[in-house]
Amino acid sequence: MKAPEQQVARIVRRCLERGARVDIDGLGVFRRNPDGAVVFVPSTQPKVFIAYVQEDAAAAERLYRDFRAHSFDAWLDRKKLLPGQNWPRSIEQAIEVSDFFLACLSMRSVGKRGWFQSELRYALDCAGRVPFDEIYFIPVRLEPCGVPAQVRQQIQYVDLFPDWEPGFARILAAIRK
Repeated sequence: MKAPEQQVARIVRRCLERGARVDIDGLGVFRRNPDGAVVFVPSTQPKVFIAYVQEDAAAAERLYRDFRAHSFDAWLDRKKLLPGQNWPRSIEQAIEVSDFFLACLSMRSVGKRGWFQSELRYALDCAGRVPFDEIYFIPVRLEPCGVPAQVRQQIQYVDLFPDWEPGFARILAAIRK
């Protein structure tokens, strides 16, 4: 059996020969330019990881759509994970390579045990590797609720209620800073 790298290269080559473009999520696009040469166009969009609990899926999907509409590379599990993928490791990798981590906080998420809490802890560990003056971890309240003490003591949060648009504009301003 051939090495995985050779298999990927063969698949990319076949797609390009058929005139298709090959989009590698988070990395960029291989495509042929008008003279037939293969070019790679790297992705320069900031990567935003959206963490949420299933009960807040509608708000998380709205954030995903809003970020995509503003040319950000948003990461949402139900949009990015593939069938059969090792989802815990894939989520950790997505958090590690993200430029920003959005923690969607609600009455449902702050007290719920499970993967969301693990994502918050992992993202806080990743935030420890980011220079002090850079923004990485952005707590977002979807409704009136408490903010975990470890977050509240160090990081300013933003509210998306009672009016979504001003809150989302503040998130965009923080990311574009």
